[in-house]
Amino acid sequence: MNLPIPKPGLVIRYSFLWSNEEAEGASESSKDRPCAVVVAAHRDPSGDIDTIVAPITRWPPEDPTASIEIPAATCKSLGLDSGRHWLRLDEFNRLAWPGYDLRPIPGEPSRYDYGMLPRTLFEKLRDGILARQKARAGRIISCDN
Repeated sequence: MNLPIPKPGLVIRYSFLWSNEEAEGASESSKDRPCAVVVAAHRDPSGDIDTIVAPITRWPPEDPTASIEIPAATCKSLGLDSGRHWLRLDEFNRLAWPGYDLRPIPGEPSRYDYGMLPRTLFEKLRDGILARQKARAGRIISCDN
């Protein structure tokens, strides 16, 4: 298993648990999806890396302030399909890297990441998350089982 080192802006394949799934009693997600690493920090001397990821979804947002649309050129460079994609600013999963929900990219069983978000897009993601957190409009689900 050739795992990437988590760093902010890295887009990985992950089994993201939505807050509505958790509220319904699920402890595992029903679907794997691309997610962007938002935070990656060493947790302790054991080498665990506390990682927070934001999901990428194809569903248009109900609240346009809760998401950022990913430009088509960025989707193409990451290898995402040709549909529209959004980064969510209000739902996050926290895991100890690499966690048991990291998944290989479809068709590439030895690869777990799509690549990096462009710096300017990651900065928009970060700024949007900070604004939503300031307004207490975000949810983090801990997925360390």
